[in-house]
Parts: sequence; C-alpha cells; structure tokens
Amino acid sequence: METIKSKREFERVFKGGRRYSHPLVRATVLLGDSGDLGRVAFVAPKRLGNAVFRNRCKRVLREAARSCGLPVHNADVILFATRSTHGSNPKEVAAAMRKLMERAHVSCA
Repeated sequence: METIKSKREFERVFKGGRRYSHPLVRATVLLGDSGDLGRVAFVAPKRLGNAVFRNRCKRVLREAARSCGLPVHNADVILFATRSTHGSNPKEVAAAMRKLMERAHVSCA
C-alpha cells in the first residue's frame, strides 16, 4: 500500500483536496491525473487520546481501507480517525469509507 509520508505531500492534498465527513471517519480526497498511482495516509490526532488509543484507531482505518480497496488510481486520500473509530469494527468503518468515496466520486472495490 503506497502511503503519503512527507509534509509537502500532506499540504498538497490539504490545499487542493475536498473534505468529506462521517461520524466514524473523515477524509480529504485529492483527485489527480489518470496516470497517477493513488496513495493513502492514516491520521489519528493527539487530541483523541494516548498512543495506544490512536494506534488502535489507525489499525482499524488500515484494515477498513484494505477491505474497501484503497488506494485507488488517480486519488490521494487522507483518512482521519474520530473518537467513534476506536469503538467500531473495521467492517463498519469500511462501509463508512465506501459512502465517503462514493460522495467523492472515487470508485472503491
């Protein structure tokens, strides 16, 4: 899975992307050229809680993204955990991701 790592790449997605929200997950999506390989990033801000809490949220997001078929071609996606992400299972979060990706006009598997 190709991930977004550098600060410059994050800023590019934040500046040019659109934000979508669901109670279980938030996403920022930047659609690119048709030849670009898609990338994904998983974010759990410190305000959510301690490291154990945030790591669990990111594990749930990663598993949900895999089952959803992310990353997809020509789309960079940053996924943000919410407080509700921690208590949810990956299937519920994957369903929420599919709804967000549908609203963003990104085809998820």
